[in-house]
Amino acid sequence: MLRYILLTFGLIVLGLLVWNIGPGNIYEAASRLGTGTLFLILIPSVLMYVIEAYGWKIVLGQGTQWVPFWRLLTIRTAGEVFNMTTPTAFVGGEPLKVYLLNKSYQVPISEAGASVVIAKTTMTIAEVVYILGGVALGFWLLGSGVSPGQTITAALFSVGLMVCSIAGFVFIQHRGLFASILSLLKKLGLRLRAVEAQEEHLRSIDQTILNFYSHHRRAFYASIGVYFLGWLAESLEVFGIIYALGGSISFLAAISIGAFAVFIKGGAFFIPGSLGAQEAGNLLLLQAFGYSDVTGITFALLRRFREVVWIGIGLVCLAVVGKRGRIEDHRAESPS
Repeated sequence: MLRYILLTFGLIVLGLLVWNIGPGNIYEAASRLGTGTLFLILIPSVLMYVIEAYGWKIVLGQGTQWVPFWRLLTIRTAGEVFNMTTPTAFVGGEPLKVYLLNKSYQVPISEAGASVVIAKTTMTIAEVVYILGGVALGFWLLGSGVSPGQTITAALFSVGLMVCSIAGFVFIQHRGLFASILSLLKKLGLRLRAVEAQEEHLRSIDQTILNFYSHHRRAFYASIGVYFLGWLAESLEVFGIIYALGGSISFLAAISIGAFAVFIKGGAFFIPGSLGAQEAGNLLLLQAFGYSDVTGITFALLRRFREVVWIGIGLVCLAVVGKRGRIEDHRAESPS
């Protein structure tokens, strides 16, 4: 019920923003782009998805390296649909990735689950580094004026909390992530049969994660580096959209805007699709960098357009991988 209330509130906020700025002004700005430009704007996100899929591949176990890269890209794209459309702090699609790897390619649950947890960790570390760099650039580009300065200070404080959170998450992984969760549930007197039934698999995932951190540190750091390049592709998209809208922008400013935009989206995870909050945040962000209301809201809507396109692609990927999983199940059930 709550998510529907939040979704409705987001739609109202978005509608008010569009109405206040003027649908005609927004349409005029967007209509100047053309189909070709819209296609070019999507290229950085394609690059981002490919790079991030490779960041995941790096941390996969040796026994799963034979899985074709384009299949991993398909599975990851399918999982990201849930991350983009559900209020689950961008982790709702991770169990789906494990399920699809296991069903489609018989990757052991321990390896698939460990790879997803580790990849999410390396991606988040790279994201925090990206945001920190963007905030620092924003402070340098905008100066220490009252409004921007307060905004950046608040962002620095929030990023500091993110750093502490990711450090704590890595620490818990070393102690046994799922073992800690199971222990906490028992201490609270909560018995979840679905979780208890998978206890053996969960402890196996913990052991696989621990083995990875002990013996594959180079792969861990390489994955962080690859994911960081993926976040930089986000800045390339920011640069392309603002340039296409007729604004002048440096790549340093694009990095800062992209980092703040990621931070804004992450902060609104509790709203399905971050609807409304993402648009309002991007509008205020571009205003802080000196762009007009029309440029700000059009920028936000074009990024939303990109998300809608990828949701559609993700649903197609889910259908394709799901079909393969059903075929494998049928083969397994058929008598030899």
